[in-house]
Amino acid sequence: MSQPDRPRGRGRQSSPSPVARAAQAAGLPLLRPERVGAPECIGALKEHTPDLGVVVAFGQFLPRKVRELPSLGYLINAHASQLPRHRGAAPIAHAILAGDTKTAVSVMRVEREMDAGPVCLVCETPIADDDDVGSLSERLGEIAAEAIAAAVDQIAAGTVLWTAQDHVNATLAPKIGRHNARLDFRKEAVVLARQIRAMAPSPGAATLHDGEPLRILAARTSSAACDECPGTVDRDVSGVLRIATGSGWLLPTRVQRSGGKSLEIDAFLRGRAIENGTVLGDASVSRDAG
Repeated sequence: MSQPDRPRGRGRQSSPSPVARAAQAAGLPLLRPERVGAPECIGALKEHTPDLGVVVAFGQFLPRKVRELPSLGYLINAHASQLPRHRGAAPIAHAILAGDTKTAVSVMRVEREMDAGPVCLVCETPIADDDDVGSLSERLGEIAAEAIAAAVDQIAAGTVLWTAQDHVNATLAPKIGRHNARLDFRKEAVVLARQIRAMAPSPGAATLHDGEPLRILAARTSSAACDECPGTVDRDVSGVLRIATGSGWLLPTRVQRSGGKSLEIDAFLRGRAIENGTVLGDASVSRDAG
């Protein structure tokens, strides 16, 4: 089962999801309902007499009559965090934003409350200093596939053990939007660097340069003394472009202007210089902060 065909890509052409495309190529029975709880969808599911349901990033609310339809009476899901931490739609981005040094895939039972079901398997992985949502998602996707397979084997063998979550210590990871991407240079450089990684590759952390959006897709930091107004561009002694922040310097390494390609900072500057003393973002806010 997958979502119906949706507009995708630059041309916004209607096309199947990757899961639907793979099912079609393999000749598997495929359902693509607008509403998974519709009577005709429930009837089609019952015809297949499933023992177990596996849910990954489906994107629709699953009513009780769907959750309890398999003969085992439940569905399982692979969630990209160490539950109960980071329940919600964007656990990977929120783990990076929070400065977590590790994350995990948790295999859980699907219940009405979001990501709150008991857990049977947790597979951890470190978060590297240069991991962004793209690289970490790819790694967690591979881990999730292996974790789901291992959980299904345990369920089939009757050896699976379910552990209730500690709901008191649950944290939430709501959907990321463009409002999360605006860079405020009054923050510390290390916090801004995490924000940049958490927004990459999409929607991309952004500021303004000459009134136009400038996305910063990768950056490192420097703790060198900084007494410039936050958002001010300066070159260090080796000529590296750096941006003043509330504490330390932010050094962009990959950027993209609106409508342009993602470029390494040196290639970008060859085509469009950013002069020393330029204030990125809302200049009035930066001056107030200084």
